[in-house]
Amino acid sequence: MIASIQGEVISQGNDSLVILMGGLGMRVFAPTATCAAARPGQTTFLHTHLVVREDAWTLYGFESELEREYFNLLLGVNGVGPRIALAILSILSVDTIRRAVLSEQVEVFSRVPGVGKKTAQKILLHMQGKVGPEGALADISMLMDVDAEVLDALTGLGYSVVEAQSAIQSIPRDTARDVEERLRLALQFFMK
Repeated sequence: MIASIQGEVISQGNDSLVILMGGLGMRVFAPTATCAAARPGQTTFLHTHLVVREDAWTLYGFESELEREYFNLLLGVNGVGPRIALAILSILSVDTIRRAVLSEQVEVFSRVPGVGKKTAQKILLHMQGKVGPEGALADISMLMDVDAEVLDALTGLGYSVVEAQSAIQSIPRDTARDVEERLRLALQFFMK
């Protein structure tokens, strides 16, 4: 119904933005990283998904169409509503979700607050066959194992899962699959 929204950011919260559009302030719920990157006074463009319920119409916004597509996939899982789907996309990147599904690592989804082991298994089963590999499956699986160790190390050092995930995403793709090297590069992300 509403495929996208563009306008000036009036205010931002942890999980939502208020965007001025045609004289109306529209509240758009978005992943944490999207909300953190937005600044009041700047113009933003988001791909949106409208959830209509008896008591509310709620708009969810995403920086890319792929992110919105994954949000829709997550909504198809029994027991996952818009809030949980948004929490998953706030904690895990689309690439991390894809790799977790391809390498069948249910524990990746269990790290998201509000997602229990059973729901994580449902997510994995529902998304299998719906996300495609982008590169060799063996490389994805091996890379995921190494990055899972880096994620555990960073969270052990006191960084949040979101911070750790952002640091892992900053590691260049051609970096060796050595845990120590990847951890060193991830820690450099926090020095910037």
